[in-house]
Amino acid sequence: MTLLRDEDLAAAFDHASRSYDTLVSANPGYHGQLRRSARRLGLSARGAGLRVLDLGCGTGASTAALAAVLPEAEITAVDASAGMLERAARKPWHEGVSFVHAPAERLTEAGVEGPFDAVFAAYLFRNVSDPDAVLSAVRGVLAPRGRLAVHEYTLSGRAVDRAVWTGVCRGLVLPVATVLGDGGLYRHLWRSVVEFDTADGFAARVRSHGFEAVRALPLPGWQTGITHTIVARRPAAAEDGR
Repeated sequence: MTLLRDEDLAAAFDHASRSYDTLVSANPGYHGQLRRSARRLGLSARGAGLRVLDLGCGTGASTAALAAVLPEAEITAVDASAGMLERAARKPWHEGVSFVHAPAERLTEAGVEGPFDAVFAAYLFRNVSDPDAVLSAVRGVLAPRGRLAVHEYTLSGRAVDRAVWTGVCRGLVLPVATVLGDGGLYRHLWRSVVEFDTADGFAARVRSHGFEAVRALPLPGWQTGITHTIVARRPAAAEDGR
């Protein structure tokens, strides 16, 4: 199977948007782990006066995590799938949350402009054609010393973690998704994880784009060794020449 990319992937997410929240709810700790990663941004309490970019917001689970942790922040949530974004926008949000339809690589064209105090990206980077281009875009919209938190399926590199991921996908996720008519998307999900960077590999990729204080932090539960939060900070302008 070839990985889905760009318009094909957006179309698959459009179709899956009707049942996406149902499948997500079957994942123990899904929403709690997103909130944990949002807290790992290390921003001031409640986020008053801060601008946060939620990149790849899907149906709004990551947006809800940010809104729970930073209820006074201005949150701009972006996704390439119109179907997922429509589902997200229908949900109740406090003032200061807005949604924009755009690929992660074309933020400026969609009118999404920095500087942002933080960027949060959940389950995004292994789905884009060019993660390095997206990291460059993220760095460009971050304010000096702005924070990045990437919540992602990034395997530890241990064979047992890859085996657990494959077992869960083949034994539970794929059969249910196939019945719902979204088997292709979730086969992509399985393969995109096993072919993407390990947690340490992605942390090295982030460092190569000039970020500092980069750490790969594990998440608890059955996804330990499978899902990580990679946190980083853009250097001060004087340090990175911008």
